[in-house]
Amino acid sequence: MAQAARRRNPRGQGQVLRDQLVEATARLLATVDRPETLTLRQVAREVGVAPASIYGHFPDLTALIEHVLKLRYDELGRLMNDAAADAATPLAELVARCASYVHWGVGHPGEYRTIVGGAMPEQLGPLNAHGAGEELLNALVRALAAAAVPGGEPLAMGKESTAAEQWQAGLILWTGLHGLVSLYNSHGNVPWPALDDLLAQLLGLHTGRSKSEIEDIMAGGATAS
Repeated sequence: MAQAARRRNPRGQGQVLRDQLVEATARLLATVDRPETLTLRQVAREVGVAPASIYGHFPDLTALIEHVLKLRYDELGRLMNDAAADAATPLAELVARCASYVHWGVGHPGEYRTIVGGAMPEQLGPLNAHGAGEELLNALVRALAAAAVPGGEPLAMGKESTAAEQWQAGLILWTGLHGLVSLYNSHGNVPWPALDDLLAQLLGLHTGRSKSEIEDIMAGGATAS
């Protein structure tokens, strides 16, 4: 006996379900204790549909998670770009990008863990999904190279350094930002100094600039060159 054709969703309802699946996956990844154990059944149960309903929108769990990761990277990227849009100087741009990254990560610990926590196995967090964050790092590399005092101590790599040196310096800076966010989120009982105070010290190390110069920019009162 021939199988009955599947009834089409009412106009517009297919997109509604797709959005619900994405929202549920993002919520679960940000809140479950072990995001790497997420299953399609959990997502379906969260939305209130049969697991088979998901396949009309995503071929598998990997594709669904990849989509969520890209959305999170896009969200963070827009935030950093918006923060840097009105920067008057290269240093101000770098400070704005780094401050927005750190404050978003601390303010959204679950979402931050989702995109950079590294808990999910490779098959659930494809490299091409994390590649969506490549431009975030590239923008940070460019901003650092433009803002750093050439030869500044101990880590600064200015515009005169090679592309490879600039990329490595940007990667090290990102490592510091990530460590700051991760430790803040994981060890909230530690009597941390103010977040911006630590960030100013970190950026001072990486740019060869003074901590006070960076703090002035954070306060909105500087036009450093």
